[in-house]
Amino acid sequence: MDDAVPPAAAPKRRARQPRQATTERRAEILRAAANTFGSKGYKNGSLAEVAEQVGITHAGVLHHFGSKEQLLVEVLEYRDKEDVRDLEGQHIPGGLGLFQHLVRTARMNVGRPGIVQGYSVLTGESVTENHPARGWVTDRFRVLRGEITDAVIAVGEGKVSRETADCAASAIIGVMDGLQVQWLLDEDVDLPTSTQFAIEAILAAALLGDDRPHPLD
Repeated sequence: MDDAVPPAAAPKRRARQPRQATTERRAEILRAAANTFGSKGYKNGSLAEVAEQVGITHAGVLHHFGSKEQLLVEVLEYRDKEDVRDLEGQHIPGGLGLFQHLVRTARMNVGRPGIVQGYSVLTGESVTENHPARGWVTDRFRVLRGEITDAVIAVGEGKVSRETADCAASAIIGVMDGLQVQWLLDEDVDLPTSTQFAIEAILAAALLGDDRPHPLD
């Protein structure tokens, strides 16, 4: 008779949970990539430079993000998540709160020039043919325009047409991005104050509707 004890059944493998170290490493890579792409642009900024800042290899960066294109997209998403990290629900608010959030974001940006630089360079480069961030940037602007349009209509309590609100939304985004570029080139530009002035001016004009002055006509 065979008295051998049968081997114990292999324990079921538990689904792996992301380790804290991996999450922290990814965040380090994203910050390094934002600085590299911001100072040298997407095409000239190499993964080797990103890896060197974090103390890993080029292959290590690819292990976490798969490709340079994917890293680029996640850098942009990282910036947007940072903007709403401290908000309730971690989502951009509506109504007047949205415009207050945009001004707060301008104040925050003064303390993170690397992220601002990365965003400005990458969105500028995205207009070129076949740029890997083009789809992401296009979609981001579409969503943001929609959110600002809805906020203008909400603040106007139904008295502002969607056409006027759409125009105001595009103007606000354009002014904010343009002011960021000016500030990156010249720190004498007061980014938060100029941003608030521009948003208030555009919002005031939208609320006046057809009654607003037209000095350029």
